[in-house]
Amino acid sequence: MPALPAGEAVPADGALPEWVRPSPVGPADGARPFGVYVHVPFCSVRCGYCDFNTYTASELGGGADQAAYATTALREVELAVRVLDAAGLGSRPASTVFFGGGTPTMLPAADLARVLRGIDDAWGLAPGAEVTTEANPDSVTPGSLRVLADAGFTRVSFGMQSAVPHVLATLERTHDPRRVPDAVSWARDAGLDVSLDLIYGTPGESLDDWRASLEAVLAAGVDHVSAYALVVEPGTKMHAQVRRGELALPDEDDQAAKYELADELLTEAGLGWYEVSNWSRGPERACRHNLAYWRGDDWWGIGPGAHSYVAAGSDGDHAGVRWWNVKHPRRYAALVEAGASPGAGRELLTPAEAQLERVLLGVRVREGLPVDALDPSRRAAVAGLVARGLLDGVAAVRGRVVLTRRGRLLADTVVRELTP
Repeated sequence: MPALPAGEAVPADGALPEWVRPSPVGPADGARPFGVYVHVPFCSVRCGYCDFNTYTASELGGGADQAAYATTALREVELAVRVLDAAGLGSRPASTVFFGGGTPTMLPAADLARVLRGIDDAWGLAPGAEVTTEANPDSVTPGSLRVLADAGFTRVSFGMQSAVPHVLATLERTHDPRRVPDAVSWARDAGLDVSLDLIYGTPGESLDDWRASLEAVLAAGVDHVSAYALVVEPGTKMHAQVRRGELALPDEDDQAAKYELADELLTEAGLGWYEVSNWSRGPERACRHNLAYWRGDDWWGIGPGAHSYVAAGSDGDHAGVRWWNVKHPRRYAALVEAGASPGAGRELLTPAEAQLERVLLGVRVREGLPVDALDPSRRAAVAGLVARGLLDGVAAVRGRVVLTRRGRLLADTVVRELTP
């Protein structure tokens, strides 16, 4: 799994820089939106392609067991309350809460409910708050999903990845694809919105295989779909298999064809893209938590390896602070149980760095960003990108930078040409 980024030390008490203060940029009440991410680092097995900060039971020892994890996570919630209160940022209710991993539903549903209750006690949940958990189809039951819904969860995002057995086998996914429709039905019966996550570009996956997965998603009738191109990271088992010639990665044309097929079929079924890798049945079904990342809202990340971000407010020399926790659950647990910050490092963003991130993230969403948000030296590049079919010409005339389908395939190229 990748190393944490370099950065300056986080104070032992987790205190934010003194220039962090409430920002006037936000809703009418003057508060920036605030979200909470909870990382649950447990999985039943480690998939060969995965480089996330996850661990199986055999990889962990004392101080990091699943039975104690909810209590440990709530200790960091207590720390977060102290830190945000000291910075004058503690009065905001959480607009979104997202449990990710790993497989959050490796924990008992009652433990997930207890952590959510602790978050609610700490900050409150905003009216209509979105509360999501990721899950594997084989890690839930009708009963566990009802417990989550009764506790205040509103969404579940299932890691389906593929409907084709040989593709799942290559990815080393353990669930039976025939279980997915059942899991979707159970979640809906419990009153939860449902998203399905897919991966395309697995070695050995044909275009027909990918079409079968998309058709299975559409047959399930869900209102949100995420589809990500497989990226084989160094250090993973799959990377070693590719290096040894045991698996062959698809070329860029294959990846592009699969993305175009996904966009075509999902759009025809009434799911429109709202971010390069995400489609929903109308804006109200979009994942608001992920949109908060792309829009630069504030969030606190709970758990080992979790990242957090708070904007600077009105300070002219700084734009925000981002920090990240130590990765290993055992070290994380030891720190929070001692009342110390689990922060491993942080970076203080300058206005120029924050502006670069605004472009990098803003062009990925369907609403795009204003041309005026670009550095003046790069605004002239918009016309050329329109001429090459990478940006929407009508949107550009209206003063916004919006990707076309071809532009979504080449989003990194667009960003490079729009940034100094």
